[in-house]
Amino acid sequence: MKRTAALALALAAASTPAIAQDQAAMPQTSPEQQPLTLEAVFGSPSLNGPSPRGLKLAPDGSMVTLLKNRVDDKDRYDLWAMDLQTGEQRMLVDSEQVGTGAALSEAEKMQRERARIGGLKGIVSYEWSPDAQSILVPLDGDLYLANRDGDVRRLTETEAGELNPTLSPGGQYLSFVRDGAVMVQRMAGTDAAAITPDEPDAVEWGVAEFVAQEEMDRDTGMWWAPNDSRIAVARVDNRPVGIVTRAAIGAQGTEVYDQRYPAAGTPNAIVDLYVMKADGSGRVQVDLGADKDIYLARVNWSPDAQTLYVQRQNRAQTRIDLLKVDPATGKSQLLFSEEQPRFTNLSGNFRALRDGSLLWSSERTGFNHLYRWKAGKWTQLTSGDWVVGQVIGLDETKGLVWFTGNRETPLENHVYRARLDGKGEVERLTEAGWWNGASMDGKARAMLVTRSSPTQPSQTYLADADGKRSFWISENTVDAGHPYAPYLASHRAPEFGTLKAADGSTLYYKMLSPVREPGKRYPVFVQHYNGPGAGRQVTRSWGGALQQYLVDRGYIVFSIDGRGSPDRGKAFEDQLYKNMGTVEVEDQLSGATWLKQQDFVDPERIGIYGWSYGGYMTLKLLEAAPGFYAAGVSGAPVTDWGLYDTHYTERYMGMPSEGDNYARADALGNSGKIVDPLLLIHGMADDNVVFENSTAFIARMQANGQPFEMQLYPGQTHSVGGPKISVQLWKTILNFFDTHGVAADEAGQDR
Repeated sequence: MKRTAALALALAAASTPAIAQDQAAMPQTSPEQQPLTLEAVFGSPSLNGPSPRGLKLAPDGSMVTLLKNRVDDKDRYDLWAMDLQTGEQRMLVDSEQVGTGAALSEAEKMQRERARIGGLKGIVSYEWSPDAQSILVPLDGDLYLANRDGDVRRLTETEAGELNPTLSPGGQYLSFVRDGAVMVQRMAGTDAAAITPDEPDAVEWGVAEFVAQEEMDRDTGMWWAPNDSRIAVARVDNRPVGIVTRAAIGAQGTEVYDQRYPAAGTPNAIVDLYVMKADGSGRVQVDLGADKDIYLARVNWSPDAQTLYVQRQNRAQTRIDLLKVDPATGKSQLLFSEEQPRFTNLSGNFRALRDGSLLWSSERTGFNHLYRWKAGKWTQLTSGDWVVGQVIGLDETKGLVWFTGNRETPLENHVYRARLDGKGEVERLTEAGWWNGASMDGKARAMLVTRSSPTQPSQTYLADADGKRSFWISENTVDAGHPYAPYLASHRAPEFGTLKAADGSTLYYKMLSPVREPGKRYPVFVQHYNGPGAGRQVTRSWGGALQQYLVDRGYIVFSIDGRGSPDRGKAFEDQLYKNMGTVEVEDQLSGATWLKQQDFVDPERIGIYGWSYGGYMTLKLLEAAPGFYAAGVSGAPVTDWGLYDTHYTERYMGMPSEGDNYARADALGNSGKIVDPLLLIHGMADDNVVFENSTAFIARMQANGQPFEMQLYPGQTHSVGGPKISVQLWKTILNFFDTHGVAADEAGQDR
């Protein structure tokens, strides 16, 4: 279950807390102060300033390309380039001028939903050619090739969409999926041809199945060999998967879609792997073992294209096997397995090195760290009670690997460098006090770092391999011309602190407050998620304007990451195994108990809000502690874990047949205990947490004669939102809190 970016606020037995006020000062400007409005928060230009996406270094290192959103439409992106010699930026592809405006296929819409970019328009992805002379640009369902000067050539023009387009590493071929078949064309040619056989409608080649996209961070089903000699292709047979009917009810009518959705305990798609030449000849099936009820987790080629490495995860997700495959025959050999007594977490950190050794990521010590495997021997590269995130670069000649992690504090994310021989100290390459993400070019010569802090919206710079900043790609200074400048004077930096969980675990919280007047008590808006695998609320990063709007209205905004949250090690996350709706509920209640003990908090005016797993948490909290909260908002909640997908649910809950843990965890059985005001929200076309979750809960509440309020969004999926919709949504939420006594003293001001 990925976090819903469109709706997340990004507010990203209790003991005496340790409190630290963020010390970084906001830049000083002098425009006239204006009151924040929801229209400004969700409108254009974005109050966060420029929000470039998809930053990449050209293969020859001559320029940086990025997707830049428009000032007059923050959700529409165009392709831009920055010359690294002059620093000049120019638009390469104008999405409105080049695009046709054609509607996307339903398959592409759903892929975008899986990637949480369903609300974006224009160019959302692109790929450099290996020779750095051209760029593949998908746009409005077709494919275009742009050269470095911005001249654009259209490659496809069909009613059917082209999914998963990619250029082969050697630059000879373009491949994509059309109508369930893998199509390949020579870049020097004109026509694409299918290299996979005709199949029934429910069988597709070259795609990632639903759970691979939604839960496994695998968004493709084809992988080219480095020398273009072969391509590995997944065959996905969806026929065993159950169907849910998804009604996209809209103002202009209703469209009904039959969606293959593998609910917990039901059959998954059957995924096989084949290897073939670029024209489809020489096709062989990879031996993935006798057990067909497995997950095809990762596929990687060796640098010499002589070996295919496949990660196979068992259905129970307690084991990941690494298979070494002969691409000429499909025969496989088990190299080693990674096992955990509860569940194994997948990562994208595998790398095959030129000398035959392998870079591997493992939680065997209780924290995710990097290891090097060679001829059956292991060398640990990182260690300690902290978590390695993503590998971003590798230089075998220098024997170095670059990656992200949180060695200093879980509140921050940094870029580090370590030696491949395991010797020496791990070096931190980014500044303290920031949340950093980064990428590097293929030769690890330079890195693009994107960072933010509670007082600085996202900014991006180019750095060398040592982390030294060369120049800004997007400095995004909050000066007098910045969109956020008129609202800067009231900006409040958060306080961070810690509480203790019942088992002694340290829990981090984040709190934003208005300028507190002595003796005055304030209402609290609690934002929670607390699910495993995603959705952390408490990070030292930019929170956006919405939380500042709430603070301007007189709310204290509070979040705490309880047990089960990611990035804190296996023992912290494992506490939710077959135990959802227990310890994380306790920890949220501990946070609220501490709040009620503060002399600046009105204990009778604490409202809670959550979306997705957070929506589930709202229901569980209201059930666990009737009368404790003033009111609760539950957005797109899972109410019955038997309705959620296999890979996520079974990882943490096991199979439904293994006991009563599903019944204990659901939000239906104890719904009769809810006595506090409740607002239930759901998109009626939700393809992730299907709408049946809410209808089942609605029926229970109505059958019990329990009053509650409801806001449904026809045609909206899991990511309910948009400039108008988001304003209406948040007016509804805040009016609900106002009505039920959670209103701040300033609640009468214009919204």
